[in-house]
Amino acid sequence: MSVALAANAPATFEIKSANLPLVALLLKSADLARLSEELAQRFGDMPDFFDQDPLVIDLSPLQGTEAAGLETALDFAALADLLRQYRLQPIAVRGGSDAQTAAALAAGLISAPDALVQRSSAPQPAPSRAPVQPETPAPVAAVPPPVAPGAMVIDKPLRSGQQVYARGRDLVVMAMVNPGAEVIADGHIHVYAPLRGKAIAGARGNADARIFALSMDPELISIAGIYRTSETDLPPEVRGKAAQVRLMPGPDGEDKLIIDPLSA
Repeated sequence: MSVALAANAPATFEIKSANLPLVALLLKSADLARLSEELAQRFGDMPDFFDQDPLVIDLSPLQGTEAAGLETALDFAALADLLRQYRLQPIAVRGGSDAQTAAALAAGLISAPDALVQRSSAPQPAPSRAPVQPETPAPVAAVPPPVAPGAMVIDKPLRSGQQVYARGRDLVVMAMVNPGAEVIADGHIHVYAPLRGKAIAGARGNADARIFALSMDPELISIAGIYRTSETDLPPEVRGKAAQVRLMPGPDGEDKLIIDPLSA
């Protein structure tokens, strides 16, 4: 027999579960001076790349390395100040040792061991060809999928010094990206013309993003932070030709940029 119990609800507040999208910084070195230099190289000319995004500092890459012995020298207050210069708001830490976590807590961060950090997915094995007995699917109510933001489309050539950022979506460029110009997208980048400047896809860590161009001859290409500059020549079968750039996990655990020609 069910029993109904009287209860009182607060009139001024409610407590609900919430999900907060986070940016993750995978810290691979305790050398903050070098980190400052590389952040300046990567984001120094993009002051509006981040927009006060909450950030979790992932220390797991430091574990098992020589840098793990430098845990007492890792100044979390200085690290947080450095990140705030780029409009990032560090709020949590994960993956560190007990001493690192204690130092982070002392600096005002919280411990978030259960925070999930997106990483490149390993190639999946081919599905088995064993026969499968068909099943009659149960009827389900049709739910329309959420509408993704449309791609940003640029019709005019991009000159040296110009920069375009497609935040949260793909970028389509219908004209030439000249040397010194920069195209950035959180998703894919499509250039239906020569790509001779810089192209940065998956800017916020989307390892599935790709770069497509009808004439691939860039100064720099980058996907999810893995980059290649023009100092390393492209193979002749893709340089100046229609090609795509994608990211693939390597056997050593390090992600690698793969450039494939596009056949007509």
